[in-house]
Amino acid sequence: MPLSFHKMHANGDDFVVVDSRNSASPVTSAMARRMGDRNRGVGFNQLAVLLDCDDAAARVTFWNADGSSLDACGSATRGAADMLMRESNTTSIVLRTNRGLLTCERTVTGDISVSMGTPLFGWMDIPLARALDTAVLPLEGDPAACSMGNPHCTYFVDDLTAIDIATIGPIIEIHPLFPRKTNVHFVQIIDRKHIRLRIWERGGGIPLGSGSCSCGAAVNGIRRGLLDESVAVECDGGTVTVQWDGVGPVVLTGPVEMTFSGRLSDKLVQG
Repeated sequence: MPLSFHKMHANGDDFVVVDSRNSASPVTSAMARRMGDRNRGVGFNQLAVLLDCDDAAARVTFWNADGSSLDACGSATRGAADMLMRESNTTSIVLRTNRGLLTCERTVTGDISVSMGTPLFGWMDIPLARALDTAVLPLEGDPAACSMGNPHCTYFVDDLTAIDIATIGPIIEIHPLFPRKTNVHFVQIIDRKHIRLRIWERGGGIPLGSGSCSCGAAVNGIRRGLLDESVAVECDGGTVTVQWDGVGPVVLTGPVEMTFSGRLSDKLVQG
């Protein structure tokens, strides 16, 4: 039977949602890789699969376009929440991910807000290859690291236009310090409430934006005392808001849009 999917984006950060409630997930690493191919598949930065869940509206699992799995995706979580809130005609739901139960709400402006969980700073939580102060890593440029369910490495730079992200990003992504690889952020601080962010995404390259990377970058800036508790994060594709009080969960707010829906061919599903 052909598999249905929904293509969505959040400020150009595109993702696909497959609704597998009432059935077992058909998605494997190889299938995610075929779907993520922008020439022969659907194409996406991330894939979200909705599954039945006893204590939430749905359980959501995530895949990168290279077929690797991940525990957090702020954009696709907002997209899944948007779909399910429209389905149930409500403005608030709870989703379960590997980060735990995440509360999602629709704001008065129509944006989707997600409580993304509490950031982790222990070297084993990120993880790093050895015990280190994660606030200042021993790498050129003195980046900071944290986990939002996936690893983040944040560089604070004076001029984003001077950074060759396509060259530097993949080197840091696979640096031996990061045994599970890492997302790499390059942040230019406009003021204490506004940053410009460009990203090299683990398993994905350079996206127009990323919800979890926006969270990680803002958290590392707040942690260093460079930013206030509420930050406008301006990516190449648009702006989201990240709020963190330095103790509790991080709240990510921004728009999502449906692009199109379709059905996958049997060949794409089965390989």
